[in-house]
Amino acid sequence: MLKPQNEMKLILKSHSVNEGFARVAVSAFAAQIDMTLEELSDIKTAVSEAVTNSIVHGYGRKIGNIYITCGIYDNNLIRIKIRDNGCGIEDIKKAMEPMYSSLGGDRAGLGFSVMECFTDKLKVYSKPGKGTSVILEKRVSIKC
Repeated sequence: MLKPQNEMKLILKSHSVNEGFARVAVSAFAAQIDMTLEELSDIKTAVSEAVTNSIVHGYGRKIGNIYITCGIYDNNLIRIKIRDNGCGIEDIKKAMEPMYSSLGGDRAGLGFSVMECFTDKLKVYSKPGKGTSVILEKRVSIKC
């Protein structure tokens, strides 16, 4: 297991107003690596989607904790883990299909697709009734 050179941990309540804070906090931490604005924007977008999934799908109308761990590793690798103790995902493969939303209605069902597009690696672990963990990895280039 790789050891981070630097790491931060954050616990937030699943209020929708905290999504923006999570995005900014993670991007401020990640910005210690000299990266492009596009790479930083990618990280913000992926984190936003993961936190929103925890709020909307994990907890729904309930309030719970969202745990965020962000680590910086050798070779400019950033690994972000976003975990909740919400309802969990019954079928991860189905949930990761574009346009699928467990809530139906006006939800676009693109959260996991967006996370995949803006990161190099996406892992999702979940147990119904126990919660979900999303791990996002991105290796950023070094600006000259």
